[in-house]
Amino acid sequence: MELVDSHCHLDDAQFQEDRDAVLKRAREAGVKYILSIGTGEGPPDLEAAVRIAELYPFIYATVGVHPNDAPKIDANTFTNLERLLSHQKVRAVGEIGLDYHWGVPREAQLPVFIQQLEMAAAARMPIVIHTRDAWEDTLDVLRRHWAGNGLPCVMHCFTGTAGQARECLDLGFYLAFGGVSTFPKASQIREAARITPSDRLLLETDAPYLAPVPHRGKRNEPAFVAHTAKTIAEVRGVSAEELAAQTMRNFERIFHVLGSQDAG
Repeated sequence: MELVDSHCHLDDAQFQEDRDAVLKRAREAGVKYILSIGTGEGPPDLEAAVRIAELYPFIYATVGVHPNDAPKIDANTFTNLERLLSHQKVRAVGEIGLDYHWGVPREAQLPVFIQQLEMAAAARMPIVIHTRDAWEDTLDVLRRHWAGNGLPCVMHCFTGTAGQARECLDLGFYLAFGGVSTFPKASQIREAARITPSDRLLLETDAPYLAPVPHRGKRNEPAFVAHTAKTIAEVRGVSAEELAAQTMRNFERIFHVLGSQDAG
């Protein structure tokens, strides 16, 4: 069974000592591709994921400014971001969005979010969305500045309700489910995963964060996407193999990965 981790943070300091071993375990668990998220520690460094993707043929990268890093932008941030969008390993802009949880001013986040949406649209690239305690504003921005342009939008680490899932699906977006979906009290998330059309579904880890059961509370890693696949497959009444194959196809289509010849 071949799997995809469509969202993880391989640049995180928690992987500094044993990144190669983590990636070896991922490959042994059947992980064919990994999308490494490139927000890192924020500007001025936008290449955190690119540096890793350059070392491994099966790893791809995103670039972007996380909403919590919006105050860190400077005159060179968007020039550098635009330059990186043409890198052969970069497949999306993300994770970008809005996050009101940590007190970063909305006024600082909004223009950074919108400008990155405009840049992604101009480059004809997908986006990967982070939203926390900002659901209505995030969807409002996406309706006005993204929906209808025909480009993919992935709602990363979807933890909303079935109703919120339908809002996203009605806009043509994709939903990515991670380890939280395996938690005992996450019935609403599992229901959202159940109703998501098979061609709009992705799996992720968000490693090193939010490890699934039975590793909850420990460092997450890409190999653990297999546990999420098992849970989501059970909820949807399909085999894990069928779910893995479908999410593989979705990943390859969304992020323009050309199958085994690209994996190396």
